[in-house]
Amino acid sequence: MKKNIFIFPGQGSQKIGMGKDFYDSDALAREMIEKSGDRLKLNFKKLLFEDNDKLELTQYTQPAILLISCIAHALFVKEYNNRPLMAMGHSLGEFSALCSVGAVDYIDAVELVHMRGLLMQEACVNIDAGMMVIIGLSDEKAQEVISAQDGKEVWAANYNSDGQLVIAGNKKDLVSIESVFKKAGARRVLLLNMSVASHCPLLKSIIAPLNNYLNRYIKDNFLAPIVSNVTANLYSTKKEALELLSSQLIKPVKYKHSIKNIENQTDRFIEFGTTVLKGLNRKITKKETLCITDMMSLEKTLKELS
Repeated sequence: MKKNIFIFPGQGSQKIGMGKDFYDSDALAREMIEKSGDRLKLNFKKLLFEDNDKLELTQYTQPAILLISCIAHALFVKEYNNRPLMAMGHSLGEFSALCSVGAVDYIDAVELVHMRGLLMQEACVNIDAGMMVIIGLSDEKAQEVISAQDGKEVWAANYNSDGQLVIAGNKKDLVSIESVFKKAGARRVLLLNMSVASHCPLLKSIIAPLNNYLNRYIKDNFLAPIVSNVTANLYSTKKEALELLSSQLIKPVKYKHSIKNIENQTDRFIEFGTTVLKGLNRKITKKETLCITDMMSLEKTLKELS
């Protein structure tokens, strides 16, 4: 049996129309979208398939991405019920990964990440928060720049791949050091269209309220271990999940470290919902990444695995 690792994308991978082919083609997808809408009292069909301003709001972005990832995974396991070696996600995607191993029901996770998004937005409401991507600079050099900014609220947030780092903090402080990164050798510095600052101490105030939701919905029922964004190591209990997912709010996502830690244990990665992580993986590992984003890619993936 081939050893597969399931991977799930995070915020920033959303787009109008995602999941439409699943919805049009499969009754299970329609059921999952309708049940999620009932749970949140939200029209997911309108959110996902029609032009709107809500999809870019964190409290709606997060459940939308998780839901489509979970649908892609559910349709996959309906045809190919192979337990993964392990699962992991990028930021928000860690919650989708937990769904894939049975540690949380998708319908509970939809509400959980909706509340996570609301809490994150509330934590940043009186802060001009933001995030910025740095391209073409080593982690060490980027950290030198960050460490030299005395009195400024700027932190490393996502270690995506070699030469791609996302930082978070006060938007004014981020903009003020854009030229410093360029002088240090960055090929590109881009302020992201985000109103929250993820994975940094600005979210410290919401650890306790988020933990209440985590404790309510996460179960001690892991069919396979999860790779933690915080440590890049495995965990497989509710107790560990509570601690690590709370810490994830204020600590950077170690995505590239995670992939490097586990690449020698697997035959391939399978991404559910988007192709975003496949793009990152090309820069990190030589192991292939299969993606399931619609019915055609689902069929293609199943054929490759047969």
